[in-house]
Amino acid sequence: MSDMYGFHISSPLIESISMSKRLGSDVYLKMENTQPSGSFKIRGIGHLVQQLAGSKSNGVVCSSGGNAGLATAYAARKLGIPATIIVPSSSPRLVLDKLQDHGASVRVVGKVWDEANAEAVRLAESEKLTLVPPFDHPLIWEGHSSLVHELKAVLPHEPGAVVLSVGGGGLFCGVVQGMDDVGWGHVPILCMETVGADCLNAAVKAGRLVTLPDITSEAKCLGAKTACSQAFEYSKRPNIISELVTDRQALQATELFLDEERVLVELACAASLAAVYSGVIQRLQDRGRLPKPLGPLVVIVCGGSGINSAQLQHLHTVCK
Repeated sequence: MSDMYGFHISSPLIESISMSKRLGSDVYLKMENTQPSGSFKIRGIGHLVQQLAGSKSNGVVCSSGGNAGLATAYAARKLGIPATIIVPSSSPRLVLDKLQDHGASVRVVGKVWDEANAEAVRLAESEKLTLVPPFDHPLIWEGHSSLVHELKAVLPHEPGAVVLSVGGGGLFCGVVQGMDDVGWGHVPILCMETVGADCLNAAVKAGRLVTLPDITSEAKCLGAKTACSQAFEYSKRPNIISELVTDRQALQATELFLDEERVLVELACAASLAAVYSGVIQRLQDRGRLPKPLGPLVVIVCGGSGINSAQLQHLHTVCK
């Protein structure tokens, strides 16, 4: 599969002894934080940039104050084409620095992603650039589906459940597609979000797509106000479960993961880790939504470059 999507690596799948002990079932971590751009985004975005832009392109433009922007900048640098990344003012300084390190030109527009995105769309038209959406495109989902093909190749048998974080729903769509591809379409997928960046959960509760009034969570990388419509369609399947944790629970998960696995991930990624650390899975088992005992649990450690020790300190002061 990887040959089709040339920019990502086949990420390690490691067994977490401490999380397995906590859950009473085997827990495997799909370590997407090891991707060259710092997150899973390089799978889908690398694939899209290759397919739609290629080395003859005028360049690419992406609206993302985080991992989608980094993946776009990385892919563009590998293809030798210019990249313009439009970021909202909420983006952490360390991500802007990383974008510039990849040779991208960075512009700050608006307070939230939706405003940055409007500018990216305008720029794509006026300067004939290839628009790279952060999550809502079939080529992106196709690229992300490669993750499941890798799982299928190394897991001894099908997972009991897969846990992932949801922002706009790109990873979720790719994982569902991949699960269908390999014959795991019935396996439960647990979609984790933080309170205040919960566009998919809000849609599930309302029975229709919902636009959040604002992103109030500190997990800025989960900060799409509206989930993509394909994610909402997939969420209607009986094996899809949507759950929330607080920013504080995500921060606790970040710290436990750092202590136990010696890996620092951003808050958005820790939402999925909190499914184990905050007892969400155990609760779902007690309610009969997930089987007990559970087969091997796969947690997608989606990664993220918006964190360092200073940012971790800052989160302590703001995550109430």
